[in-house]
Amino acid sequence: MPLYCPDPVLKSLATILVIILLACCGACSKADPGGQADVAKAKDIQQAVQGCRGCHPLSLDRQHDFPCDECHRGDPQANAKDAAHAGLVEQPAHPDRMTPFCGRCHEATVRQAVSTLHFNIANEINLVRQAFGAKEDLASLTAIPQYIKPESPGQLAEDLLRRRCLRCHLYSTGDSYPATRHGTGCAACHLAFANGALIDHQFMARPTDQQCLSCHYGNRVGADYYGRFEHDVNWDYRTPFQAAKGEVAQPYGLGYHQLVPDLHQQAAMACIDCHGGQELMAGAPRLSCRDCHEGALGPDAPSSLTETDGRRLLTTVSGKRLEVPLMKDPAHDRYGGKVACQVCHGQWSFSDRGNHLLRLDDPDYEPWQALTRQGNAEIEAKLEAALSQGAGDTPATMTDGITGSDSPGVWLQAYELRRWEEINTCLDGQGILQVCRPILDLHLSYVNPEGEVIFDAVHPAAGIPVMLPYTPHTTGRAGAFFPQRLDKAAVP
Repeated sequence: MPLYCPDPVLKSLATILVIILLACCGACSKADPGGQADVAKAKDIQQAVQGCRGCHPLSLDRQHDFPCDECHRGDPQANAKDAAHAGLVEQPAHPDRMTPFCGRCHEATVRQAVSTLHFNIANEINLVRQAFGAKEDLASLTAIPQYIKPESPGQLAEDLLRRRCLRCHLYSTGDSYPATRHGTGCAACHLAFANGALIDHQFMARPTDQQCLSCHYGNRVGADYYGRFEHDVNWDYRTPFQAAKGEVAQPYGLGYHQLVPDLHQQAAMACIDCHGGQELMAGAPRLSCRDCHEGALGPDAPSSLTETDGRRLLTTVSGKRLEVPLMKDPAHDRYGGKVACQVCHGQWSFSDRGNHLLRLDDPDYEPWQALTRQGNAEIEAKLEAALSQGAGDTPATMTDGITGSDSPGVWLQAYELRRWEEINTCLDGQGILQVCRPILDLHLSYVNPEGEVIFDAVHPAAGIPVMLPYTPHTTGRAGAFFPQRLDKAAVP
């Protein structure tokens, strides 16, 4: 029978019993020099006395302070590990399980969240698929087909998405760098991780920027908010140079150049001050710059924005009150309907040209000696093992980002040029001048197990623009040079 002790006196007696039993186990150490049986027996006794938290000490927030088996199942009254873990659900917040678990209390929130673009990333995957010939859109990343041997550029692109690109989505626990590991489903944003491990079970109603950056790192929107531009993968272009002892471990895989952060970040605004739950979890429209900075408060202005004594004030999620400047320069009236704000106010932007991605089924890693840093921990481990032990010892396989199973082929990456010096512009579908970046400047190759080149640097189809609009999160004052950007783009 398990020794549950709700009464304090009985609990003290149970603790004494544990001490006596542990002492008895010590007397048997001669028969078990390693003490493994003693440790296992002690844990079983501890489990019997205190339930799950006897072996898993943790703190819970008030709203979730209920028995562990409510979400994780298992048997909390069992007095042995295997019995206690029978039927265990390790990740109840995973997208495959969040509806019956999280949805019991948060039914509306879960139902809305699974249909949002932040959850299913349909825009991103369909953008790449269409560039390589797909005719129909997919509703979610989970609908991307699997291919053991891609037979067309479109199939190769879909294999790329599943196994190289989709490591940050809510079905994945993220890459295994110190700052990029996170939970799945609801837990990805609402539980805190540090150094690759879960800190506790204190669910946060408001995620911190640390949760956001566990996915939005590298040369993606989010990292730029903090002024970070990722290093190149080639060892000749990574800085700072390290002594012969090796490189310093980087929290996001590749290191980064520290550039100027966004003005909003310098003012201590968090990501969710602008990108709130209604946008991310319910699909509400994004805030625009005008919602906060235009002359009159409109119906779409955030509730955290108020007018007091002729001053516009924003209350951040941390409780800080910031005065919001209004658009007064005549340039806003002249260009406001023709030019996106960041064309003038973006301080810098990402410009990664010539993104070459190779699926290699032949385990010949020798040519990649200078490119062992890939921004992907799994690939880096394979390259380092192969180059130190011999390429034949390391199979050319890689994890599927959705199922977690291994599939043939390793996706390797290199760039022609990574720069931030120039703000590039282009027109969007409405004829508005936007900051743009070479998002679809992709070149896909495939070498089969026999070393034969099946596809060589396949580029998006003719007529597909590789430079696409985006919003760099590098806001600053317009400065002296913004007219040159407008003149270069021939804006009247």
